[in-house]
Formats: sequence, structure tokens, C-alpha cells
Amino acid sequence: MKQVIEKWKFPAMLLTGLGLSSLGDFIYLVAINLLVLKMTGSAAAVAALWVVGPITSILVNGWSGSIIDRSNKRKIMIITDIIRAIAVAIIPLLPSIWMIYALLFIISVAKSFFNPTSTAYITALIPKEQRKTFNSIRSLVSSGAFITGPAIAGMLFMIGSLEIAIYSNAISLAISAILIAFLPNIDSSGEQTTDKLQFKNLLEDWRVVIRFGKNAAFVMTIYSSFIIFDIFTMAMDSQEVVFTQRVIGLTEVEYSLLMSVTGIGYAAGGLLVIFISRFLSIRALIGTGLFMLAAGYLIYSLSTSFAMAATGFIILGFFFAFSNTGFNTFYQNNVPMEIMGRVTSMVSVLQSAVSVVFLLFIGIMGDLLPLRYTIVTLSIISLILAVFVIILVSQQTKKVYFTEEKVEVGMR
Repeated sequence: MKQVIEKWKFPAMLLTGLGLSSLGDFIYLVAINLLVLKMTGSAAAVAALWVVGPITSILVNGWSGSIIDRSNKRKIMIITDIIRAIAVAIIPLLPSIWMIYALLFIISVAKSFFNPTSTAYITALIPKEQRKTFNSIRSLVSSGAFITGPAIAGMLFMIGSLEIAIYSNAISLAISAILIAFLPNIDSSGEQTTDKLQFKNLLEDWRVVIRFGKNAAFVMTIYSSFIIFDIFTMAMDSQEVVFTQRVIGLTEVEYSLLMSVTGIGYAAGGLLVIFISRFLSIRALIGTGLFMLAAGYLIYSLSTSFAMAATGFIILGFFFAFSNTGFNTFYQNNVPMEIMGRVTSMVSVLQSAVSVVFLLFIGIMGDLLPLRYTIVTLSIISLILAVFVIILVSQQTKKVYFTEEKVEVGMR
């Protein structure tokens, strides 16, 4: 028992910090949307909130990975948590919507550093044999935040105000920073550099990532397939409210209930994966999770009633943890930690750029064609992509990429 506690002490602290941060983010997400709507009364102003993140990613992630891989990762996580906590706490005090957008940009910049850094830090901190279990618990924590965050926000609105909900996120980020400060430093002094980052360094870093992509073509094919799948599902999610209410004909109460049962699916799937991940291979987690996730979206796209839509949402929620756990473990095991920050950040630049264009395209298509055609088409393409990934991961010649041992491939 003592060995188990010692083995999971730091992972548990990291999960707690990340969980508190996620919970605060979901509370804040509800509150900031309502605050902007309250200040402006404009749907366009609220929609603009969703553009800040992708734009920031395009502007920042092309070079942030170069800094991440050359710096102390624990310090970056602490500093960016503190920056976000302070910025979030200032938001309710601002009189202008443009000032709020400016602070949101700063928060997004900090998050653009935090997310790739946390991925690299997790890979270094968590031993290979613990990664599947850690990733499954993290999926459950994220699902719990998804369920409880909006509910807590609602309670805070009733007993207090929007401002209190926003301040609660600032507090959660501050606590997260404190917890991370007690985690071990995984970077040796020799791995860090104080050299000034120059344009030639950025060019060389892009070459390193491209070289890795060529030498690890299979890894990048799987990675790219997941990103494309995410873009398709995000496009369907962006039309969710319109589709459920105008196409399926659900009321606002039924839509809220639909979100609740989806959350239950997320939580149930995350809980199950914690117990069975040790018995399932990474390939099984990826293949089963991605296929059933796509199947859930297909059922949802064909729905004509609440019951059918709920069935689709429960399935996709339940199997999200499977695909997420499998993919995260695959990524951590096959991308060298010393370039992970650069790979994650630079690929996300392309992902964000494609996402913005694709979301605009789907929005336009939704006005030109019946929305059901658009959603059904996207869900079918997602299912085909899932089958493509299953075929890839099932190849016996690629078995080495799915072992519990990290495979160092083609960095140089």
C-alpha cells in the first residue's frame, strides 16, 4: 500500500491541479459568455469569444514550442497558471468589451504555452507502464469537470453573481499553480538554455518537426487522422444547438437534458476505462473508441427524436475516454519528449488554421443546404476515417508502435 501511495503521489497531485484548472475553465466558460452577452446584448460579440483561441494558436504556437522545449517545463506551467489567474480575476473589473477581449487574448496565449508544456511534463513524469491508467483517470477528471462545471456555475449564479463564478476560476488556477510548484523538476539544467531565441532557431525547429514527421510517417499519420477527426466532430458540435432544436425539434429543456445524459456517458466511460485499460491494448482503445465515437455521431445525425439523439450522445460520450486514453498514450510513447513541445505546438497551428476555415465553411453550407445533410455527411466521413485508422493500427508490422515501451523514432 505504501508503495502504491508513493508511486502515485506526484501523478495524483498533477491530476488534482489539472482537474481544478479544468473545472474552473468550465465554470468560467459559462460565466464569460453570459457576461459578454449581458454587457453587449450581441450574439456576434459572444461568437467572437470562440474565435480568440484559434487566432491565438495561429499567432503563438508556431514559436511557443521552441521556448517550451528549451525551458523548465514546471516553471512554465506555474507562471502561465498565475498569469491566467490574475487575468481572469481582472475581467469583472473591466468597463470595456475590448479590454475583456485583450485580456482573453493574454489568457489564450498563456494557455497556448500551458497545454503543450503539460503534455511534455506528463510524458516525463509518468512512467511508461502507468500512462494508460493516468490518461484514463485524466479523461474521467475532464468528464467530471464537464458535468459539474456548468452545474456549479449555475449554483454560483443563484447564490451570487457572474463575477463570483469568474473569480472561482481564478482561485482554481491559483491552487493549480501551488500544487504544480510541489511537483518534481523533470528538466536537468543541461537541457535548458538561456540563449536568445532567433528566427534562424525557429526555422531550424520547423525543420526538426518536418524531419521527424518524415521519419515517423506512421506516427504522424495516426496523429493527423485524430486531428482531422477532431475537426469534423468540432464542426458538428458547433451546429449542435441549431440541429437539435430546429432539425430534431427538441425544446430547451430537452436540450439541457441531452447535455446531462452526455455528461453521464462521459463519466461512465471514463470510470470504466480506469479499471479495464490495463487489460486492453493501446490499439484496442484507439480502434474501439474511435469507431464507436463515430457511430455515436452517426446515430445523432440521423435522429428524429430525443431518445435517438440521447442514444447517440451517450455512446459518443461513453467511448470518448477510450479513444482519448489510447491516443494520448500512443502519442506520449512515440514522440520524443525533447521535441514534444515543438511537435504539439506547430501541428496545432495548422489545426487551428484549418479549424477556422472549416467552421466558416460548415456555417455557410448550413445556410445553403439542409443542415441534416451537412451533419450526416460529416458523420459518415468521420466513420470512414475511423475505419481507416483501425486498418492502420491493426497492421502487425506496426505492432512496435503500440507496445508499452517508448519507441524513439526519427528525430534527427
